[in-house]
Amino acid sequence: MNKILFSPIKEVSKKINTGEINPSDILNSSLKLIDSVKSLNAYISLTSKLDENKEFGNNQQNEKLKNKDISNDLYGIPIAIKDNFCTQDHLTTCGSLMLANFIPGYDATVCSRLKKSGAILIGKTNLDQFAMGCGTVDSFFGPTKNIWGCELMEHYFCEKREISKEKKNSSSNEDDWHIAGGSSGGSAVAVASGTCYAALGSDSGGSTRNPAAYCGLIGLKPTYGLVSRHGLIPLVNSMDVPGILTRHVDDALIVLNAIAGPDSADSTTLKREYQPISLPENIDVSGLRIGIPKEYQLKNLSNEVNECWQNVARILEEAGAKIISVSLPHTEFSIVCYSVLNKCEVASNMARYDGIEFGYRANETFSTEELFAKTRSTGFNDVVKSRILAGNYFLLSENYENYFVKAMKVRRLIAEDFNALWNMEIDLLLTPTTLSDAPMYRDFIKADNQTQCSMQDYFTQPANMAGLPAINIPVSISKKGLPLSLQLMAANLEERKLLTVAKWIEESVQFPKLTLRDMSLC
Repeated sequence: MNKILFSPIKEVSKKINTGEINPSDILNSSLKLIDSVKSLNAYISLTSKLDENKEFGNNQQNEKLKNKDISNDLYGIPIAIKDNFCTQDHLTTCGSLMLANFIPGYDATVCSRLKKSGAILIGKTNLDQFAMGCGTVDSFFGPTKNIWGCELMEHYFCEKREISKEKKNSSSNEDDWHIAGGSSGGSAVAVASGTCYAALGSDSGGSTRNPAAYCGLIGLKPTYGLVSRHGLIPLVNSMDVPGILTRHVDDALIVLNAIAGPDSADSTTLKREYQPISLPENIDVSGLRIGIPKEYQLKNLSNEVNECWQNVARILEEAGAKIISVSLPHTEFSIVCYSVLNKCEVASNMARYDGIEFGYRANETFSTEELFAKTRSTGFNDVVKSRILAGNYFLLSENYENYFVKAMKVRRLIAEDFNALWNMEIDLLLTPTTLSDAPMYRDFIKADNQTQCSMQDYFTQPANMAGLPAINIPVSISKKGLPLSLQLMAANLEERKLLTVAKWIEESVQFPKLTLRDMSLC
């Protein structure tokens, strides 16, 4: 049962279908492992217990198998959910004091579709408060630690080689650990540590791909509108996309096929029926035109990531793909543009938290105005409050044209840059995902939240501005023993092409996967 926690979903599904493995045993192993790695702080709460999942007991499981009632690969598969997706009758906190005791009366569409597919929603994962961050260090419930490079790595090893880990001296600081990335860091660590096979994150500016890069995972951001946002507590409505974190490309595809498609509860979803994607068995990348944006070749890009980027471009070229230098001239304005639009939408979305309808309520009875003020000043952290204040400033009548309207115009120019490349018959863009491997926590917190987001989201954020699908692929290991990753971007609704090339890269580079060393953990 121990190795099965790190196996691909299809392999596990086959064992379930043949009766070789019972889903209740998988769930039991997952829950035990969650307890063993709880110091990573990946989960805020658990939504599954053995006694709550009796449908996966031996008798009923065997009956379902006998009647061939299992129609997909997700039956009995534990999946974690970022804690900004509503889950019926279970806490949904957004990593905040404001919603620390909020229990929704309904499921987000992605959650209900996963349940319909037979998946087990095992727990809600940690995040920066209201998904405002890139490190998962600003949660009301404490930061999430990256499994890579931390002391729990002593219980893990790589399939290809042992991870070299420097022994820390006795004077080691408690901040000597690597961040998980954010804001979906809890989901990333949940998958990387083997406690679930997949996890949902949200991606507004890279919040799925960034932690996937730091934790050595596949991180898929679908086309805007392909997956319903209903029940995803909004950060930036015009850019938020449910994202998928897995250890294998095929696993991400299985989850995407389960959750994608139109939703009458979300007017932003595409109206056309979703056709499940399948990937070819023998992938041929010859003839593909892969763009390398010159604007992504930054001075502060680490040598290791740059070398990784060049190596993957080289192996694609050796396989027959055409590597073409391209330009996205408005990329340099993307972060500034995003900073304005993000804060404007945050100010609007956070207005609903007033201590009256739901959420945290301050102990204040003097006046309604005092209740609002005290509730919001206490219920939000400094990051959220600063974005609300800035957003309201940008939206003032005297500032609206100079900030919000101009930012929207720049956003259109950024989208047109991408469209120009697709019109040139560029198939995909290959870029870094992050500037380096995962930073140390003590170094990361030296800069303020806005500065860190401006640096960490540089490569990922433009895809959200244009609504494009993008994916993170882990490629190699840095000298410090941490994952190095790259990103692919494609035109809208080109998920099949994106995932096909991602799988080809995955098979070519053979990134070492974590598996349990100490089998007694499970």
